[in-house]
Amino acid sequence: MPGLHASLPTSWVVVRLSALGDAILTTGLLHLLHQERGWTFTVLTKPASSPVFAGHPAVEAVASPGLKDLGPAGWLRFAAGLAKSHAGHGLLDLHGTLRSRLLSLLWRGPVRRYPKFSLERRLLSLLGPGRAPGAAARLAEFNVPQRYSLAVFPQARPREELRPRLFLAPPVLAQARETLARAGLDPGRRPVALHPFATHPGKAWPAAHWRTLAGELDKAEIPWFVLGQSATPSPLPGPRDLTNRTDLRQAAALISLSRCLVTGDSGPMHLGTAVGTPVVALFGPTTVHWGFFPSGGRDVVLEPDLPCRPCSLHGGRGCGRPDPCMAAITPAAVLAAVLRIP
Repeated sequence: MPGLHASLPTSWVVVRLSALGDAILTTGLLHLLHQERGWTFTVLTKPASSPVFAGHPAVEAVASPGLKDLGPAGWLRFAAGLAKSHAGHGLLDLHGTLRSRLLSLLWRGPVRRYPKFSLERRLLSLLGPGRAPGAAARLAEFNVPQRYSLAVFPQARPREELRPRLFLAPPVLAQARETLARAGLDPGRRPVALHPFATHPGKAWPAAHWRTLAGELDKAEIPWFVLGQSATPSPLPGPRDLTNRTDLRQAAALISLSRCLVTGDSGPMHLGTAVGTPVVALFGPTTVHWGFFPSGGRDVVLEPDLPCRPCSLHGGRGCGRPDPCMAAITPAAVLAAVLRIP
């Protein structure tokens, strides 16, 4: 209904400072608002996430605070300067932290903020789905992009309208094809991309499982390669191991040339959905309730059926089980999911 937003500006600053996956998940909403309302955006995010927005038709600029700007005094100066330079713009707060709330207090234009469902998240963390069914149902109803959409729309938009979107230029895709060729892979055969890394140890699939999966892919004559950023050694070293050899947009281009991406709950998982490549996502300590399941039409989520899940928001909490939940996802199940993808 045009009258509901006719008085709003068409230029906005959108705030999503971290993390990579959260930044990627904003891109579908920005694209939708650009198409439907003609809105354009300056994105306020950390430097590591800024490549996500390169080439996005809704994004006019990216603003990144420096390290000196993130302390209390530095942020106050930075926020005041941003509010002054963008007076009259709208502020779309998709972060909902103390920093973004301080910015909103200084803002000289309309402010919209997404609901974080903090109470429901706390209840679920404390009690679990069985003892907090209302909170569990509320959280499972909307994924993160839908929660973002509630900052602007009275009702959440459908998931398929809000899928993340990355826009890759032909030179980046050409470079990705060259990278695969140098690794001894034929880009025309669409290899399987493997991302065996996790920021939090609870989300990591066992190294032995990755090696078993790679061996089974070899037996099935399905090419594969490894990508990602990690300070620890790759479980699959060799000529097809591209760990720490690509930047974010090169990784996205490699994923776009792949048959599918196998990964845990991670930022690169959302890159797969954003470039239209099917994802086989392995979830253990985290569940659908946190809102991060991939949303592509051919994406597959594999997760164990254990009553202790979810045990944490990010998989960083230690687990006392002798058989951690990620280990319960078998290489056979992952291979079957890969083979089902056309």
